[in-house]
Amino acid sequence: MLADPALEARAREISRELRCLVCRNQSIDDSDADLAHDLRVLVRERLKSGDSNEQTIGFVRARYGDFVLLRPPFAIGTALLWGGPLLVLLLGAFAVARLYRRRDVPVPPLSAEERQRLSAVLKEEGSR
Repeated sequence: MLADPALEARAREISRELRCLVCRNQSIDDSDADLAHDLRVLVRERLKSGDSNEQTIGFVRARYGDFVLLRPPFAIGTALLWGGPLLVLLLGAFAVARLYRRRDVPVPPLSAEERQRLSAVLKEEGSR
């Protein structure tokens, strides 16, 4: 922790925006992994040396790539990441629509042979 509360608050803010590369589903602020600890120390060192929030994030991003950001920028490489949930939702809606459309198809009437077999089965069930 930094002695200056304002710098510590900035460090915590930045740490909440950076992904733990070990855990992958947590920020470095929430993670107990050694690498997350090292990144928290690095962030604090950069802030103590006078870097802005953007410069600090830029330094970490340059070293580890966009994957280290919990909210990566929209780019060609991240288009599926940003559009994936919408794509899954649209595919699900399409599948449900097809399912309901398939239910509305009229059932053709039974043939004479099928009606006789059905009557025989129902008589058999009724006699039990």
